[in-house]
Amino acid sequence: MNTFLNHTELRRLAKRRLPRGIFEYIDRGTEDENALLQNRRALDRVRIKPHMLTGGATRSQVVSLFGHTHDAPIIVAPTAFAGLVWYRGEIELAKAAAANDIPFCAATEAITSVEEIAAASTGPVWFQLYLWENEELSRDLLQRAWNSGVRTLVVTCDYPVTANREYNTRNGFGVPFRYSARNVCDVALHPRWALSVFARYLATGHVPARANYPPAYRSSILGKGKALPYEPNLGWGHMRRLRDYWKGNLVLKGILRVEDAILAAKLNADGIIVSNHGGRSLDSAVAPIEVLEEIVDAVGEQMTVIADSGVRRGSDVLKLLAMGAKAVMVGRFLLYGTAVSGMSGASRMIGILRHELDTAMAMSGCKDLRNLNRSLLETPGQSESRFARTQPAVNVPQSM
Repeated sequence: MNTFLNHTELRRLAKRRLPRGIFEYIDRGTEDENALLQNRRALDRVRIKPHMLTGGATRSQVVSLFGHTHDAPIIVAPTAFAGLVWYRGEIELAKAAAANDIPFCAATEAITSVEEIAAASTGPVWFQLYLWENEELSRDLLQRAWNSGVRTLVVTCDYPVTANREYNTRNGFGVPFRYSARNVCDVALHPRWALSVFARYLATGHVPARANYPPAYRSSILGKGKALPYEPNLGWGHMRRLRDYWKGNLVLKGILRVEDAILAAKLNADGIIVSNHGGRSLDSAVAPIEVLEEIVDAVGEQMTVIADSGVRRGSDVLKLLAMGAKAVMVGRFLLYGTAVSGMSGASRMIGILRHELDTAMAMSGCKDLRNLNRSLLETPGQSESRFARTQPAVNVPQSM
């Protein structure tokens, strides 16, 4: 199955392998999917102006994040239910990240616990937090993560309410799953997934559940359990309390405004992630690359700025790095790789992304990530301004 050469081919393979409900949960955006489309359009509108004869024979992608050196400026994004694309998929993906010496960020909504992921991985494991209404339970979870060796906490700020993903309703994809003739038939049409993933969980006597939840709330994805709501009034006060409580690196995810980035810096957060949740939250949100420059200018000297959303190629990574991001989070296509062949599929996709980044660096004349800067980029505003300055004046005949 590892014959894919790029994101598009891999996505096609994953779509064939996964039941529709799971694939669309990973693949799609929200509402009319404008943000999903805009992420790509915004990245495509930024062009690269390469230097010639300066690329060198070898290039370095080494980056330092929060005191740790990594082989590439890539981070595996936190993704819910990764364990449904492959048996123990979170662990497979974490092992692929470790094999490539990049960080893996475990998710609150994972079906494998942070303890299990950290124990199985030889690389750095970060943890993503959705803050629950019961802060004491959230702190208990953070203590579990800390005891597992996690030192970087990523707090999702851009999901105050459940996003309007109508396809999830149609597909019955939620917790608990809602049965219908449509989704039962869908699973039956994907026997390889049913046998190699879901049946394997059942054979161990453990129906997939949100493993990071407290035991009293840890219902399986097939059964209705006790609700554990997110904090409905999430605000900067919660972030201040988290900063006081969490002694490791604190990163706020979902920042799209300069004012919020400045507030995060004043909070003494160690980093921010400029993100629109991959187009899966607010459907009218700006694309991260559209606001990344001004955010980096405001706080880039004070904290680590990371970016995500819409990345498909190594050249996309180069653009975000040249715009000022220190590293780039990637999610969807690493889940596709995991869905196709577990750790090896995810590792192959990471390798393809790194190769594409190396090619883009060579073609752009950059030996090192430190050579990446905005002089390499042509943005839409620059193009329009230059066009206006260089057009000759036109004398309109009076007769017109």
